[in-house]
Amino acid sequence: MNVFGVDIGGSGIKGAPVDLERGDLAEPRHKVLTPHPATPDDVAGCVAEVVGHFGWSGPIGVTFPGVVTGSTVRTAANVDKSWVGVDAAALLGDRLTGMPITVLNDADAAGIAEMTFGAGRGRKGVVALLTFGTGIGSALFIDGKLVPNTELGHLELDGHEAEKRASTKVKEDKDLSWEDWAHRVQKYLAHVEMLFSPELFIVGGGVSRKAEKFLPLIKHVRAEIVPAELQNNAGIVGAAMAAGAR
Repeated sequence: MNVFGVDIGGSGIKGAPVDLERGDLAEPRHKVLTPHPATPDDVAGCVAEVVGHFGWSGPIGVTFPGVVTGSTVRTAANVDKSWVGVDAAALLGDRLTGMPITVLNDADAAGIAEMTFGAGRGRKGVVALLTFGTGIGSALFIDGKLVPNTELGHLELDGHEAEKRASTKVKEDKDLSWEDWAHRVQKYLAHVEMLFSPELFIVGGGVSRKAEKFLPLIKHVRAEIVPAELQNNAGIVGAAMAAGAR
């Protein structure tokens, strides 16, 4: 069974039909740039454009970069603040008439996919997936069960929000070397480890494609650290899984 997944990020909005049996994209994904400012109406238009590219009609799962309870957005760190309080499923449902919409936190979606089809498959205990991109997203699992909306990218690190110190965007904006950036990521992982004692860190986001450039540089973290197997498609797959389950 195929279900459509859309992943809304701070820099891009991407989506594709997903084969839920294989946990993989059924067709190559389509991506558009996230509008700036990323207001609800403008982002909804981009989501409709991505869905329309495939001529899709049916259930759609959509990730959002912030806390989502029910289908209502509670925080919006890397998109326009006017999202706060918006019923995202209702907004997108109005734009995509007649299609059932499921909305969830972006890192939670990626985590669900990785725990089912990727690096977390079959793992018990505490597992933390962290997505590095415009910000830092997090998904925390205990014996395979999700603790939703953890948003650990907003933990304080060196007097700043962690994602303002160790996101991929910070690496690019400050032109940090892999070694310098890995040192920041190491400090962040050590802080998360101190708080939650995970047995496994899964590192996701687009930078997971280049894991060999920075993961070997991370020391003094007890937990196992592995790249996400679904890489930057994990959010799309997890969004489709959530919509399919619903």
